[in-house]
Amino acid sequence: QVQLVESGGGLVQPGGSLRLSCAASVSLYTMGWYRQAPGKQRELVATITRGGSTNYADSVKGRFTISRDNAKNTEYLQMNNLKPEDTAAYYCHAVDVLGHGSWGQGTQVTVSS
Repeated sequence: QVQLVESGGGLVQPGGSLRLSCAASVSLYTMGWYRQAPGKQRELVATITRGGSTNYADSVKGRFTISRDNAKNTEYLQMNNLKPEDTAAYYCHAVDVLGHGSWGQGTQVTVSS
């Protein structure tokens, strides 16, 4: 079973930055980040394929950057100009070559002054 370990969440002031990391136990095809705020459904933040093709939610375009290091089986989410509405639990998601998906345990991001 694929294991995904996230790190990098925390408390930051509006306008600040955070970098999330997700380390996978195996090589994976598509990796991505989702988030879930209290009382809301989990939503897509960004995805990246093994070849480097990216996709972003409109709400984070221009502020967040997803990247990955295939040699380390790790993906990253650089979040800049954070807003209070970015506050949520952020989850790493990955899909293997057979199409099986796995989730990380989640890391909390809180944007508040």
